[in-house]
Amino acid sequence: MTDSETTTASTPSPAPGGAERPRPRPTAGGRSRDDDDRSRRRTGGRRRRVCIMCADHIRYVDYKNVSFLRRFVSDRARIETRRRTSACAKHQRALSNAIKRARHLALLPYTPDHIRISQGR
Repeated sequence: MTDSETTTASTPSPAPGGAERPRPRPTAGGRSRDDDDRSRRRTGGRRRRVCIMCADHIRYVDYKNVSFLRRFVSDRARIETRRRTSACAKHQRALSNAIKRARHLALLPYTPDHIRISQGR
């Protein structure tokens, strides 16, 4: 092989249209800017919601605070998921335990049949 054959074989062929496409430059983490755009698109550009109890510095979820616990129980008397409540794992576990204790003491209903409808009585 001659020198001219080896140089032409190792160089990439130009993109259709004549000019070579510039490669995306990597950013600080070794990822390219295209990766950042893709990750933003995947999440929808939304910021992650913060846990309500972490933001209010609640250390203990009180099972006697029924008005607070009702926010985390659906109309079907089910415990809402972390995705719906935006609670962190630690507080979601504490919430579920507090709701179960409140149910056991008849402060919260087990089923939707036990939900009292307040009619001004």
